[in-house]
Amino acid sequence: MKKISAIAILIAALFLWSGCTKDFEEVNTNPNAPTSVTSGLLLPAIQRDMISTLLGETWGIGNIVIQQVAKNQFVNEDRYLWGELNAIWNTGYSKLRDVENIRRSAVANGEKNYEAVALILRAWIFSLITDAYGDVPYSEAIQGKEGVYYPKYDPQETIYNGILADLKRASEIIGTSAESVSGDIIYNGNLNNWKKLANSLRVRYLMRISRKRDVGADLRSIVDNPTQYPIFTGNGDHGAYTFRATSPDQFPLHTTRIGSFNEFRASKTLVDYLKATNDPRISIFFRPTPASIGKDTAVIRGIPNGMDDVTAQTYFGGQQNHSQISELYYEQAISPKGISIAKGFIMSYAELQFCLAEAAQKGLISGNAETFYRKGIEASYNFYGLTPAADFFTQPAIAFTGTNQEKLEKIGQQKWVSLFFQGMEAWFDWRRTGIPKLEPAVSNQNNGLIPVRFIYPIIEQALNAENRAAAISRQGPDNINTKMWYLK
Repeated sequence: MKKISAIAILIAALFLWSGCTKDFEEVNTNPNAPTSVTSGLLLPAIQRDMISTLLGETWGIGNIVIQQVAKNQFVNEDRYLWGELNAIWNTGYSKLRDVENIRRSAVANGEKNYEAVALILRAWIFSLITDAYGDVPYSEAIQGKEGVYYPKYDPQETIYNGILADLKRASEIIGTSAESVSGDIIYNGNLNNWKKLANSLRVRYLMRISRKRDVGADLRSIVDNPTQYPIFTGNGDHGAYTFRATSPDQFPLHTTRIGSFNEFRASKTLVDYLKATNDPRISIFFRPTPASIGKDTAVIRGIPNGMDDVTAQTYFGGQQNHSQISELYYEQAISPKGISIAKGFIMSYAELQFCLAEAAQKGLISGNAETFYRKGIEASYNFYGLTPAADFFTQPAIAFTGTNQEKLEKIGQQKWVSLFFQGMEAWFDWRRTGIPKLEPAVSNQNNGLIPVRFIYPIIEQALNAENRAAAISRQGPDNINTKMWYLK
């Protein structure tokens, strides 16, 4: 009897379970919670978060290693005691997931414009990751949903082939469908500007790998065909995010603690060059020393990069005699002038002109190298609301005269100045050209070497050890001095 009762109870329970689970998915689906997000809602966070991350690494590492600024306390970064620097890696791969969601949705719906924007963003973000680390996950990255949990690290050459292919395709398909691009905080949906950015970035990246292959034909295919492959034609074409006066979209440094901001001072390397060439941009970049404010003659003084803490604190009589970074990048970043200058750059018109000047000087494209060079200087000046004095271009250090190498050095030095507060890009470019001729930080802890890469995130040793080890075997030791593919 007990056995029959037990069976009856079990059968009843099964019927009840069946009844409860029949509509389980429907009952447990929230009709008010979206299961997908439109491309226009994904774009702003991708753009803003990636640019903010780039600015963070620019402030903490890029501007320092390229000797635009220096530190006078907590000087480890300036002495090349870097450790792991994971912001670009972490944010890059996180945002690439959303970029891939946009791309897949666009392909499925025939939205060529969104697909093109996604390809441009994918190319740019992957360039930042590979330029910082070298060989990284690429072809198998962002495929966790497909069961690829341990992506291989692709050779940098393969990654650059993909970057350039994405940008070319983006340029060719954008504008071939009817949808408008919403949520775009870079160009506000202007498709022609996105096309110009794609081709201008192609010029940058072709020059980046120009030590490893002949890029002349590819460059000429762009420069000689402005209708098919337009590039930037003025400062209005910048690939840049303009921050706002109100939170939460203010320039990231505006809310930095004052003590943290003031750890960074003008670098003697850049200040000395600007003074030697009578360059008024010095007053845009830096403030007079605190000790000279209110005096008859204001003094802008830089400090050497990489001093130890005691020496840095006491250099030239102490902090009151060290110039701070301009208020336009801090307390005045929310003023109209600050907003016009303290931007988050993907690429500027001035940078493009210096790329073209170098390419022309090396015979990779037609055109007059001096014309591109002068346009680059004028574009940089104009961005800051300045105009070069007539005699600026006649100075021996500026005039486009001398040997081929001297001309290339002048192009590179002015490009370096134009990339102020774009220190990561300035560092990426300096590694390739060696221009300007930088001396390692005076009390560096890296055996007299200026670093050329970031080490891989330590967590990769646990999460993706085998593929990381394969990359190290191919590229070289995982340290800050190992040259990546396009530098070898």
